[in-house]
Amino acid sequence: MDSLRRVVLANNAFTGKIPSSLPSLPILVELKLDGNQFQGRVPDFKQKDLPNINMANNQLEGPLPARFMKLSPKLFSGNKGLCGAPLQPCNGETAATPNTIQDSSSKRTIIMLVVLFTLVMLASTILLICHAKRKEKLEKLEALASQDANQFIEPYVTSREERPTTRKRSEPGKLDFVRDDRKKFDLSDLLTASAEVLESGNFESSYKVEVFSGELLVVKRFRQMSKVGREEFHDHIRRMGKLRHPNVLSLVACYYRKEEKLLIFDFVDNGNLASHLHGNHTQKNEVFDWPIRLKIIKGVARGLAYLYNELPSLIVPHGYLKSSNVILNYSYEPLLMDYALQPLINPEYIKQLMVAYKSPEYAHLGRVTKKTDVWSLGILILEVLTGKFPTNFLAVGNVKGENLVAWVNDIASDEEKGQDVFDKEMGGTQYSKVEMRKLLKVGFGCCHENLDVRWSIKEAVEKIEEIKETDKEN
Repeated sequence: MDSLRRVVLANNAFTGKIPSSLPSLPILVELKLDGNQFQGRVPDFKQKDLPNINMANNQLEGPLPARFMKLSPKLFSGNKGLCGAPLQPCNGETAATPNTIQDSSSKRTIIMLVVLFTLVMLASTILLICHAKRKEKLEKLEALASQDANQFIEPYVTSREERPTTRKRSEPGKLDFVRDDRKKFDLSDLLTASAEVLESGNFESSYKVEVFSGELLVVKRFRQMSKVGREEFHDHIRRMGKLRHPNVLSLVACYYRKEEKLLIFDFVDNGNLASHLHGNHTQKNEVFDWPIRLKIIKGVARGLAYLYNELPSLIVPHGYLKSSNVILNYSYEPLLMDYALQPLINPEYIKQLMVAYKSPEYAHLGRVTKKTDVWSLGILILEVLTGKFPTNFLAVGNVKGENLVAWVNDIASDEEKGQDVFDKEMGGTQYSKVEMRKLLKVGFGCCHENLDVRWSIKEAVEKIEEIKETDKEN
């Protein structure tokens, strides 16, 4: 975390207080928190220089720290509870007058003159200290890989006689690459690279990282996998590493520590499906119409069917299918991510974290089935068609599916009453809406509460492939 220079979390609907770790990041130069729902007071940031900052359009409150008084008020606008320069004065506080500003400026000038000579004399010493600290930091980062190896190797490395001769073992403390077509890099390259926070949560954190070779990667850090052993972890990762499909994001490498695991993927720079459906894409003149959404659903269905075929031993080959786990390239081709993680997650957390465990069959029967991922596909189809977000997915710890069943039933009821349930931003003619209704029917078939009635993945994919952009040629 100490190597972070840029933190860009704008327009992500994050809630809660501003993370307490941000004010103490030593080399932070850019902080974009605008367009979220952060609450509470603005902390006093310790950085000597923070030239790029934006906290507009949140729910922050209280007085602003004095270091921000000369910044533009636009950077803090949209926070009704914020006060203090450069915004409105707080209760019982008067705005700074020109005289007080001038007096303050004079005092600062005197202080600067007093310390100027001292600063000049100490300049060379400070430079030497900074250089020494930088060298020490790099040495610590380079030593981290070997430190991890020494710390975590003993519980999981068998004796020489026990080692299988036919299996290539991963070397503890180093990245394990599952693709031979990629240029190799070390853990130290990741630790010293510039990183941008993409997501931070209880289950995982995601970082955009550019390694020395110029490659952009996503490093996903998982904390709730501490009970899986080294060999079990690498065996499962090697299976994941063999997956190759146009609609499945391929794994590049991984790293094992007992407390946390790293999974490394290529970075795809067009956001996830949730951000396109529920974000401010209209302000960017983005077209997210029916043909694009149909293309996305077809790609998701193909990718999910591929996981079913390649991972037959898993009851839920994906297990975590939702709109935020479908990323899009610039051609709007979808790629599934965070798939096949169920065998790695600690049992006590899996019910809280995995989408599959919010299904009606788990609520009623206490188990998931081969049709549970199909249920998730049905929910995703309804979300794409209606533009409505199934908020139950946000309720971490809610392991029941009643709310989602009601959500589906509400859409079905509106459709039966003849109401237009489709997202207006999707557009479409009377002919294309015939096809939209066909896909809506597929969605209902996929997320039927009754397992015997719910469609199989094969039936769902076949029906989706039959749907066209319009039912009338030309």
